Amino acid sequence: MPILVTLIVLSLGIYVFYKIKMVRTKMPMEKKWISGKSSIALGTFVALFGVNQLFLFQTTVTYIIAAVFIVVGLFSVWGGYKMYKFYLPHAIEEATNQRG
Repeated sequence: MPILVTLIVLSLGIYVFYKIKMVRTKMPMEKKWISGKSSIALGTFVALFGVNQLFLFQTTVTYIIAAVFIVVGLFSVWGGYKMYKFYLPHAIEEATNQRG
C-alpha cells in the first residue's frame, strides 16, 4: 500500500516540523498549541502504522499489536485535537498582546 507509506512518512515529517517549531517559539500558549498539533501528527503516524501492519502480516499477534497501535494513535489524535482547540484562543490572545 504505497499510499499508506506516503501518509506515514508525511505525518512523521509534520510531527518533526511541529516539534522543531515548538522548540523555537518563546510564547508559552503558542508552545502548547503547537504541541497539540504535533500530538495529532504523531497519533496519525502511530494509527497509520498500525493499519499498515494489518496489510503486511496476517497473524493473530499482528492483529492484536496493530489494534493497540490504532487505539493509541486515535487517542493521541483525540487528545491533541482537544489540546489544540483549548489553547487556540489563548494563543491568539497571547499573540495579539505581544504585538499590542
